[in-house]
Amino acid sequence: MPPPVVLGYYRFTDIFFEWHKALPEIEDHRTDGIELFVGTFDTGEARLLFSSAQVEYIRYWLHAVGLTKKLIPIPSSEYMIKLSDLRSCSPAVYSNAAAFKKAFKQLDKANKRLKGSQPRLTARRLGFERIRAFWGEKSGTWLAIDFEAWEMDHSMITEFGWSLLRWEDGKEVRDRGHLIIQERRQYYNHNYIQGNRDRYNFGDSENVDKRTFRERIHKLMTDHLTKGPLYLVFHDPSQDVKYLHSKDIDAPLSGLSFVLPETTPKEGLYVVDTAEMFAGLEGESGGNTRGLERMARLLGSYVENEHNAGNDAHYTLEALESMASGDPIDAQREKRWPERLSATQPKVVFKPTDEDSDLTDGDDVNAIDVRPTDDPYMQLDDDDDANLWGKF
Repeated sequence: MPPPVVLGYYRFTDIFFEWHKALPEIEDHRTDGIELFVGTFDTGEARLLFSSAQVEYIRYWLHAVGLTKKLIPIPSSEYMIKLSDLRSCSPAVYSNAAAFKKAFKQLDKANKRLKGSQPRLTARRLGFERIRAFWGEKSGTWLAIDFEAWEMDHSMITEFGWSLLRWEDGKEVRDRGHLIIQERRQYYNHNYIQGNRDRYNFGDSENVDKRTFRERIHKLMTDHLTKGPLYLVFHDPSQDVKYLHSKDIDAPLSGLSFVLPETTPKEGLYVVDTAEMFAGLEGESGGNTRGLERMARLLGSYVENEHNAGNDAHYTLEALESMASGDPIDAQREKRWPERLSATQPKVVFKPTDEDSDLTDGDDVNAIDVRPTDDPYMQLDDDDDANLWGKF
């Protein structure tokens, strides 16, 4: 009986610095670009890897073109890293030697910063890389949703917005919209927090009755649950998930999971939180996360007419796409904020002017827009009254 075939990964350093010693003296054949993999371990540390399939291909190719007289041996299995040993693994392409060298140094510095970091930050970084890996597979539907409710009674839902992206034959398919409950349009207005119900930036809002409102949300979810995994994307899911469970909506949430699987799923319903993603990206190890407007600004975007459910859903998906389609987490940090990285600490050191475009370097700033993730009611944003609890 033949031995079982085992697939996995090898550390880049084992292949690059050791395995080549098994090769005979041959001419240097190089190409402009190489695909490696960024593997993240339980500790949060990341390593550049070659896949075992790449190593097998290389040895067979060298033999097939006559550069080796016989197949060179593969590295010992004791050096192989199995997929089960990793919390996440995603491809990374380096176009030239300088790009690769920079990435290698970035990972090394990031791993040093992470030593002794808190478990919450490690979990956030692992989640970030897992989302990147799933996004890169171009499978399933990524559906950002947001609700607005009357600020005096949060059980009175007034708006729903969505923005989604999925792929068909490798091509993007997008959809978005904004629903307003007609029966609550006249009586439930914002008095203390800036409301933008009639300022949807991306099309026409639809006024519907309560029954149609509920039916449209159900159909939106059930239609996409049949097309593979459905990722519900929130900027802090605590309150919006409660609305989905409420008697007004009673959404089809059977099997909803707040934990992403280790490998790309073929089906299922999962929660993705851009507030937690960004906290991992900026290196936040505590219980605070950024508000939607501040996060967008630090990602280089701009939120217009916040507190409109359709707009908030759009900007949430936009932030997800910016992070999930980008480079591995530490390369993104280096590209986005090269002047704000600490040599010893994992958290990015932002200036007040980075976080508020209305400030100048001479302004005195005592408060930063953060929200405790463990408190579902503290949803304060830039223009909110600090004495009010609630997003709406």
